[in-house]
Amino acid sequence: MDGIHDMGGMHGLGPIEVEANEPVFHHEWEARMFGISEAATRHPDWSTDYFRHTRECMPADLQLTMSYYEQWHYTYAVMFLEAGMLSEKEILTGKAAPGTVPRTDTMEPGDPRKMAYTKDDSARPLDAPPAFALGAEVVARNIHPPGHTRLPRYARGKRGRIRTNHGGHVLPDSRAHGPDENPQHLYSVEFTARELWGPGAAPKDKVYLDLWESYLELA
Repeated sequence: MDGIHDMGGMHGLGPIEVEANEPVFHHEWEARMFGISEAATRHPDWSTDYFRHTRECMPADLQLTMSYYEQWHYTYAVMFLEAGMLSEKEILTGKAAPGTVPRTDTMEPGDPRKMAYTKDDSARPLDAPPAFALGAEVVARNIHPPGHTRLPRYARGKRGRIRTNHGGHVLPDSRAHGPDENPQHLYSVEFTARELWGPGAAPKDKVYLDLWESYLELA
């Protein structure tokens, strides 16, 4: 979907400021939010793509004023509410509703690392051959879907070249809205900076985007 979340490559926002030796978490509560997101009970229909789409649906003023992990907190609150797993009162008070059955699957100290390395992989086998050969010139389709997509606006309609085929992978556009994975070939596509941003861009710079097959067509 088109929205304020898709700011990558947009003009007029100035350079990205990089902090030397920036910590992973700027505040203790951010680490706690990350831990909650990893350890919390999840609805069986949830996926990384569903999380991303829910976050994309945030109002623009919140997108622009909330910090990274504030957005995570907001997104998980919405997901738990929509799944009927928490009430608004429980979220606001931080206390479980009366009569709630306590969980019995509390993580042990070694469990988070184990879980982090055993998450589902998006790779899937495909019977269909790839539509694009290595080195083929392609154009990113100029699409404006109402739902989730991993094709950034700044690359739509731009010409690039296939550099790598990563094999079959779950299509985020489908998985964000339900159980249908619709796996497709995933390619690394090379774009010149000038193709993306015009003659004022550095002449030797290139950008590589991982794009699914349905995002592309032959040039």
